[in-house]
Amino acid sequence: MSIKRSEEVDDERLRQSKLEEALEIQSLRRIICAYLNYGDAAEEDVKRYEQSYRKLPPVHKALLSHYPQKFKRLRRCISANTFFIYNMLQTFQPPFDMSEDMDTHEHTQSEIANNQCPCSDVPNGGTCASGSEAWSSCTFHSSCVETNSSTLNNPNDASKAENEGTGNCRRSVAGDSCDGLQVQEKDRDFGCNSRKIDKDAPGSEINSNGNGHPSTCDCSDPSLNYTVPLVDVDKVRCVVRNIVRDWAAEGQRERDQCYKPILEELDGLFAGRSKESPPSCLVPGAGLGRLALEISCLGFVSQGNEFSYYMMICSSFILNQAQEIGEWTLYPWIHSNCNSLSDKDQLRPVTVPDILPASAGITEGFSMCGGDFVEVYSDPSQAGAWDAVVTCFFLDTAHNIVEYVDIISKILKDGGVWINFGPLLYHFADMYGQDEMSIELSLEDLKKVALHYGFQIEKESTVETTYTTNIRSMMQNRYFAAFWTMRKMPKSN
Repeated sequence: MSIKRSEEVDDERLRQSKLEEALEIQSLRRIICAYLNYGDAAEEDVKRYEQSYRKLPPVHKALLSHYPQKFKRLRRCISANTFFIYNMLQTFQPPFDMSEDMDTHEHTQSEIANNQCPCSDVPNGGTCASGSEAWSSCTFHSSCVETNSSTLNNPNDASKAENEGTGNCRRSVAGDSCDGLQVQEKDRDFGCNSRKIDKDAPGSEINSNGNGHPSTCDCSDPSLNYTVPLVDVDKVRCVVRNIVRDWAAEGQRERDQCYKPILEELDGLFAGRSKESPPSCLVPGAGLGRLALEISCLGFVSQGNEFSYYMMICSSFILNQAQEIGEWTLYPWIHSNCNSLSDKDQLRPVTVPDILPASAGITEGFSMCGGDFVEVYSDPSQAGAWDAVVTCFFLDTAHNIVEYVDIISKILKDGGVWINFGPLLYHFADMYGQDEMSIELSLEDLKKVALHYGFQIEKESTVETTYTTNIRSMMQNRYFAAFWTMRKMPKSN
């Protein structure tokens, strides 16, 4: 009887594992399709502009005779953005065999329909960079990797995948419209299932089951050629704006407002840090990875954690494939005709990256880990693992912000510091008619919760800032972000 029950348990686990993998593949396909739909969706916008222009009476058309030329320029800008996206996708190494025929799994497909909306843009569990390059291949269920600075420091290594050619935009005008690294076995265990990958065989990666699969995304795969809702394409546009924030000179002002105070605080709190045994710092909600990289360059073993595949695909490309400063030209502001001072401002180019990640001077151990913060870092192996946790525009992504604070407290060492920067624009606050949990605390209540979990406030202030804002727009949203440093106090006997 017990043997039969054990077999039933094993069968249920296998079924659940297949279901989760099917959900992952379906979700990732939809996200890749959103990227591939970018050009067509943008072209439809231009056609709509042209249609409106054609409806004008001749006397009004004469006043706007430059518009046809503007439409041509818009199409050139769209082509440039699409070129960047295709190059990015062609270097992306999916964690699964994306050519798998999902239709053959009838029962799995039925369960997907019954259990989860396929529009999710995030991994179900943990998905982490694992392989010769950051984010280049992934394993699931809370497996993370540490990294070697020598890999990023060598541009040749960063291109081993053969250059084949959230979003997290959480702070829109209308609110929440959308959201190189070699594995090293280290003494410090971050609860990661690190696996060594043959760095001399970049054309073949290993999936979570140890089986080989195609190393890069095949954009011609028929399963990736379907139209997705425009809300998905909007997330791609959000990613483009996030690229400006993190990796363009134009984003320096925002980085100075948000990242610079955090970096200065970390630098001062760990002034005597050792190069031989650097302190560890976790950055949940790492987005496109710039803040986590800057923290690594300060001399910390830094790990970025990100939840969105939209962001992970892009951060992987920039971190691993960038060969020179200003390598790519984007046109991030072309998708809105509102609040533009001039056509020149709207159509202006932005070059990225503004620094070369491969030669930024990272500290050995820099890593990026994908997955839900709660699922990945509630693992018992994470308890007391970190000297510092940095949350920047992250806390309000929670369904249950109390749980976030609880986990941050658990993963910090006694005496460890938590530096936070950001507003409380709760992401799930307006999910009307959906069964989405959303705990929306005031700042006062949030600080009380932090005190309950053993934190002591050492410093706090309010900093005015923006988020992925067009610096030449006639309308710019501003946040008065909470900026604090809290320390986890040792439990008294």
